[in-house]
Amino acid sequence: MKLGLDGKTALITGGSKGIGRACAVAFAAEGCALHLVARDKARLEAAREAIRGEHSVAVHIHAADLRDGEAVRRVAAGCADADILVNNAGDIPGGSIDQIDEARWRHAWDLKVFGYINMTRDMLAHMRARGRGVIVNVIGMAGEKPTWEYICGGFANAGLAAFTKGLGSKSPEFGVRVVGVHPPPTRTDRITALLRTAAKNKYGDESRTEDVLRDGTFGRVIEPEQVAETVAFLASPRASHLSGVVLNLGT
Repeated sequence: MKLGLDGKTALITGGSKGIGRACAVAFAAEGCALHLVARDKARLEAAREAIRGEHSVAVHIHAADLRDGEAVRRVAAGCADADILVNNAGDIPGGSIDQIDEARWRHAWDLKVFGYINMTRDMLAHMRARGRGVIVNVIGMAGEKPTWEYICGGFANAGLAAFTKGLGSKSPEFGVRVVGVHPPPTRTDRITALLRTAAKNKYGDESRTEDVLRDGTFGRVIEPEQVAETVAFLASPRASHLSGVVLNLGT
């Protein structure tokens, strides 16, 4: 199924690996030019070469730490032409409130929460000025089902869901849609780290990640490509009736 995205340009944060890279591949397959943002330049270069090897689209890379508001502004200025923004960058750690001190909590939110807010603010202004655009926030099911073991992430995700719904309730008036998606645990390097933390907390042995999966603590784990296909659909004209909604991909 073609989604009607051919010729569009997508800006994807956290685009060098995991869900972000899967989103990049999905948009490239639909004929979109890409702006990929991440901190690791080598990973970005590897992603660019792999995508170019499979798809005839332009791929621009931006090595930047989106915890830095000035870096966000530089990236947004350089990608002002993007039709689609996918906010995806985040690395919130697992752990309970007694395990995550103030410094780690703020560090996590500077990327996943304020990174989303700041990039959205700048890109929304560009989109509003030309009267069109789509913003897709990749958030997480912990916002719907917060847990003791992932309290920092659950709290962040719930806030980002409210952010998405609030912006998206008004933004169609100036031609911009804002939507979100809540993936359940997804098979990435990051979920492996969270599984190891959960295994250590629950069983005293961080190697028992398969036990964590079996006992249902994390629920069903899905693949990055499943999230990416949903993101591409939400960004497409086929979802033009949707704004201010967050789609749950888990239960």
